[in-house]
Amino acid sequence: MTKETPTKIQTSRRNFLRGAGAVTGSAAMLAGLNSTASAQEGDPIIIGCPAPLTGIVAADGIEFRNGLEMAAEEINQAGGILGRPVELVFVDTESKGDDVVIQAAQRLVDRNNVSAIITGYNLETGTAIHDIAADAGILYLHAMTVAVHDELVKSDPDRFWGTFQIDPPETMYGDGFLKYLGQIEEKGEFKRPNNKLAIINGPGTYSGNIANAINEGASEYGYEISLFDTVKVPVTDWGPTLAKLRADPPAVIAITHFYPQDQAQFMNQFMADPTDSLVYLQYGASLAAFRDIAGENSVGTIYATVIGALQDDIGNAFSSAYKAKFGDNSSPNSGGQTYQALHAYAVAAALAGGPGAPYDEDQNRAVAERMHSLIYRGPMGTLRIHAETQSAASYPNETNDPSLGMPHVFSQIHDPAKEGVLIAPAPYDKSPFQTPPWMKS
Repeated sequence: MTKETPTKIQTSRRNFLRGAGAVTGSAAMLAGLNSTASAQEGDPIIIGCPAPLTGIVAADGIEFRNGLEMAAEEINQAGGILGRPVELVFVDTESKGDDVVIQAAQRLVDRNNVSAIITGYNLETGTAIHDIAADAGILYLHAMTVAVHDELVKSDPDRFWGTFQIDPPETMYGDGFLKYLGQIEEKGEFKRPNNKLAIINGPGTYSGNIANAINEGASEYGYEISLFDTVKVPVTDWGPTLAKLRADPPAVIAITHFYPQDQAQFMNQFMADPTDSLVYLQYGASLAAFRDIAGENSVGTIYATVIGALQDDIGNAFSSAYKAKFGDNSSPNSGGQTYQALHAYAVAAALAGGPGAPYDEDQNRAVAERMHSLIYRGPMGTLRIHAETQSAASYPNETNDPSLGMPHVFSQIHDPAKEGVLIAPAPYDKSPFQTPPWMKS
């Protein structure tokens, strides 16, 4: 794949029906809208994706590309958006920061005339693309998972009307994790050996916000913070951190630094002399790359994501089709983010009478209004947008109704050759928490 690559997606009707069990509702809705509406001019609808296709977080960036390609195939096989096919353009942000990300997004607008920008996350401050989309009058859907998005949108809603965070912000992770610990203790599934909780923070605002939220809420759940350590990346030698943990073993180790390769190295080195501690790994362990590196040392770890593929009929059908298309080592948890975003955008655009081009603010505002009112159920759960923040509502952190919020998913690895088993929240859980093999019963 070149650094900037357009792809026009085509597939047979037979292949679509065989692999699209996860999107029957979306595809059927689009097909129905396409059949009742007058076909528009057949020029493609260009969707741009600036993503880290190379560099330190390329494992996620490649999945973001995969998810968009799979969604575009299905949408086009259903007749596109009101008869117009979806065409994708990818630009590699190289796992770099704001400058590269901004240039990539601006190029998509100026050179490729994209109607929308859709991506997962990039290694930037969290709002690098917001002004690009606002100036161009187009929609921008992302899974940056940051509270700064919420703050910016609330500060100027008339400017950022078209920017949507398709998952909840990272602030949900801290209290959600502590609540989960309380739940498995109440059920008798976890008995803390002491009241100590160690937090291993990573660089950047994202990891820091999660670490701080856990730090601030720990005492409410009866925990004392025995260690608050911040690591520099990449982390190949966890020796100094492990020495501190072994000198004062905690009941729980929470690692908010999310790079999967670094987390895997932690587990490989931790298991040489493990402490009697539950190990929680923020997000990165959801990727196949983590299990590939950690192998058997991954078994027993728990991880969470505020946007992850469910293990119900819809989620399983999607994951099976995704792995059949991209291989057993692909990660539906990452690819599903952009996959669900493009499907939701397609439905909103069709309901609005089609997307607008750059600077066609009136039509794109109509699409944005449909996004506001949309309740879309996909493989990652329910996408429902908060009016004020234009972020996805979180279940059970913000709503008790699973049909109105995206699940904050907790999983535990039981087999390094398979995705983690979903252990919370109900009603999506498939297994109870199991005591990790290195912990005392």
